Amino acid sequence: MNQELLTRLFKTIEGEKTDDIIKIAQKIIDDETQKGHVKLAGRLKDILEKNITSYSSFKGELKQLLPKGVSIPTDKRFNFPLAQYVAREELRHAMILSDEIESRINRVEKEYVARERLHLHGLKPKQKIFLYGSPGCGKSMTAERMAWNIGLPFLKVRFEAIISSYLGESAQNLKKLFDSLKDFPCVLLLDEFDFVAKSRNNQNDVGEMYRLVNILLGLLEDYDAPGLIVATTNIDGAIDQAIFRRFDEIIEIGKPEKREIVRLLKFNLASIKVSPDVEWDTIAEQMNGFSAALIVKIANDAAKETVVSGKTVVNKENIITALKENKIFNK
Repeated sequence: MNQELLTRLFKTIEGEKTDDIIKIAQKIIDDETQKGHVKLAGRLKDILEKNITSYSSFKGELKQLLPKGVSIPTDKRFNFPLAQYVAREELRHAMILSDEIESRINRVEKEYVARERLHLHGLKPKQKIFLYGSPGCGKSMTAERMAWNIGLPFLKVRFEAIISSYLGESAQNLKKLFDSLKDFPCVLLLDEFDFVAKSRNNQNDVGEMYRLVNILLGLLEDYDAPGLIVATTNIDGAIDQAIFRRFDEIIEIGKPEKREIVRLLKFNLASIKVSPDVEWDTIAEQMNGFSAALIVKIANDAAKETVVSGKTVVNKENIITALKENKIFNK
């Protein structure tokens, strides 16, 4: 294996010193040293030690967060965590949504906060939320915002750890993860949900994935944990229709319209002065059909161009230039 491939491989390895994957990596380093590849061995050792330290820090933070007796499960073969914890201070929560979508998300949050009062009347809050729509429109960010507003820990499923090439292990991993949530209130994000929940009508699907979808159907049907599950996808047509029916709320996070585009631009330019000659409505019309992420990028590019050029006020030309330069990304 050449040096570049080895370096890339080592950047993906994480775990504790006692894990099999780490022992194998250390054996590779020893072999390279014996071959006389001292510089490569040293570089691989630095990468591995950094990853081990980072992993240990992650496990330590997670241990402090979780209630006694609760832990994030790992896969059987490589001991990889099946979910990733995102610290509260890293959660993205300032969003610009349409009034309709804001109202629906806000209702989910309010129902969760009022869950005990709802239970007194034999009612249950919405706990399984499905978000779909174009890339870059804030689906994952919406899940983070829910965790922030409600005050719950945020976990993101690591599908690369869930899915195994060994028969039956993927289903076992999925079951372990859901079992770990039974007494742990959190927001669990199933990002890019179509990675697992492929339609059972897919002619190219293999038996293992078909079985995994069936397991997922049962887990969603029986979900009764104290937190929220939020699934997101860009491709609603690829999701098994039976899975749609397992969710309490299905919301399309669409591309921003003219009013939201103006609000996004102003919000992301709030840290710098903007010239009064900026015609917001005209610029917003030119951004029709852009994703929220692209609009944010255009605003940031305009602000950076202003600062780099030694100016203190963003003008119309700065925004138009950023708009033209980023049109290529609107595909």
